[in-house]
Amino acid sequence: MNFTKSIEKWTGERVNGVDIFEFELAVIGAGHAGIEAALAAARLGVRTVLFTINLDAVGNMPCNPCLGGSAKGHLIREIDALGGEMGRAADDTFIQFRMLHRSRGPAVHSPRVQVDRRDYQRRMKHCLERQENLELRQAEITEILTDEKGAVCAVRTKLGATYHVKAAVCASGTYLRGRIIVGDVAYDGGPDGMFAAGPLSGCLERLGVKLLRFKTGTPARVNRRSIDYTGLEVQEGDERIVPLSFEHRPEDTRGNLICCHLTYTNERTHEVIRRNIHRSPIYGGLIEGIGPRYCPSIEDKIMRFPDKERHQLFLEPMGLDTEEVYVQGCSSSLPEEVQNELMRTIPGLEHASVMRPAYAIEYDCADPTQMLHTLEFKEIPGLYGAGQFNGTSGYEEAAAQGLVAGINAARKLRGKGPFVLTRDSSYIGTLIDDLVIKGTNEPYRMMTSRSEYRLLLRQENADFRLTPLGYEVGLVSEERYRACLAKYEAVEREIARLSAVSVGPGEALRAYLEAAGGAGLTTGAKLAELLRRPGVTYEGLASFDKGRPELPQEVREEAEIMVKYEGYIRRQQAQAAAAAKLEGRRLPEEIDYQRIKGLRLEARQKLSAMRPETVGQASRISGVSPADITVLLIYLEQRRRSEDGRFGDH
Repeated sequence: MNFTKSIEKWTGERVNGVDIFEFELAVIGAGHAGIEAALAAARLGVRTVLFTINLDAVGNMPCNPCLGGSAKGHLIREIDALGGEMGRAADDTFIQFRMLHRSRGPAVHSPRVQVDRRDYQRRMKHCLERQENLELRQAEITEILTDEKGAVCAVRTKLGATYHVKAAVCASGTYLRGRIIVGDVAYDGGPDGMFAAGPLSGCLERLGVKLLRFKTGTPARVNRRSIDYTGLEVQEGDERIVPLSFEHRPEDTRGNLICCHLTYTNERTHEVIRRNIHRSPIYGGLIEGIGPRYCPSIEDKIMRFPDKERHQLFLEPMGLDTEEVYVQGCSSSLPEEVQNELMRTIPGLEHASVMRPAYAIEYDCADPTQMLHTLEFKEIPGLYGAGQFNGTSGYEEAAAQGLVAGINAARKLRGKGPFVLTRDSSYIGTLIDDLVIKGTNEPYRMMTSRSEYRLLLRQENADFRLTPLGYEVGLVSEERYRACLAKYEAVEREIARLSAVSVGPGEALRAYLEAAGGAGLTTGAKLAELLRRPGVTYEGLASFDKGRPELPQEVREEAEIMVKYEGYIRRQQAQAAAAAKLEGRRLPEEIDYQRIKGLRLEARQKLSAMRPETVGQASRISGVSPADITVLLIYLEQRRRSEDGRFGDH
């Protein structure tokens, strides 16, 4: 049997009989954010310790048992392209795959998978246990200690053990002062019956961290045996599977193993809710935290949309070796007996046996405007935030932030520059920029509409956009990087061929083009010209393209998108280039906004508080108008001329 030497170092010190250990980085919380942060740092050679209140909660999915979906699928593919773990784990453990929005344009195509919840947890926990440079520990962190300069120097557990570190990532999820609420019952607790984390909130406040109070919730789980599937709409998985990891092929996955089902609420359901709405802690004032606007509870839906006759609910299996079924779309904090009553008004659930009632959970999180784009706190060197601790909602948003926080913590510890993703490079860059520049007054959820560069940031080209960066950082192998380059070289060759090869008019081609909604040809045309027509597809032109080479499907699809949307893509590239100029105009650290004439009072206050690093960042701060940006640009130009005149040769 082989034994690996522990990477921790005992300092030889003891405090109240408890050992003190030494690492470089502590990651607090082993949810989706903490996992990616710890793995990234360890893989970059940093001695890392990852703490969780309960080892059985590593990689837990306390809400829905799925990954991906609108915009969230983009995030997973970006995480994977940078060298993160979520996409690989999802491919290894999913039980159904669907590509959402296929009927719409490629910018919003989004992969979504149902995963086996426990398989995913086991897969992630084992990955952490086997990772070099990483130790996984069951312990509650109650204190983050700083040195005389205010920088992170240690963390302390509830049992009194002290771990000397040079940096820490707080990825506490919904555990900080967690409070479970069902009806008029409220008690301290974390998700899925876990303990809450109390003392760390007080420590963070003493360090100067401004905390917010948010709320989220989860639907009930019912026993599959008690569901009557007769007459329910069946949702099959897609026949063609697209792995979430660029490293995998469809045959590497185990494919679709389950079906989901769709049912609906009705007037009887709504009447139960209206009759008991006074018992809802949301409407009764028991819940103080702010909930997610885009994922409301079922009682909130009924009250906010009184004219809507029904709301759809998805019945999603939690795994292959359990009878638990998740009722997607039916989160609630109503009393348990009311939940049971309303459940039995829903077709298919008339005799449902509720295994876990729905609940709401309130928790503390940090105001993300206190952080840099690296996710390090501006005023607390070495302290990083990630995931729901930063005010976001969702597994994918959490994992994306964890990856960026882990990379930046590792780079800073190794004396390297920051790793910052821009809005035009990724949804991850958009997510983080929104958080640290605009902040959030509710749990933030990524949507494709949040990006002004949606056509550039497609899910299928995440490897093209980010794999070179992952390779440069050190999380992507040479082999994978070269394979990515070869893939897009093949795409460029195919685009060039389509732009060079002509086809002449003919009866078969005329029939195809007219069936696609266009006119036939009177003269020859390039294949690329035909492909740009609405309704014409790459596959549809196959019989007229005699010299077509055999290419992998992902190469064919990418070439088709690049040709068909060339004009729109160029337009967004031009917009991104124009925005980059503002991002390149740095604002001096010592700038006094109160003294700049022409700035509105609100702009002076917001700019002084936020201290943006660039004009581009300043332009995205709520309360700063285009006119204020013009004033700033004039000020910077006047300052430059003044300095040139003072220090220049002329």
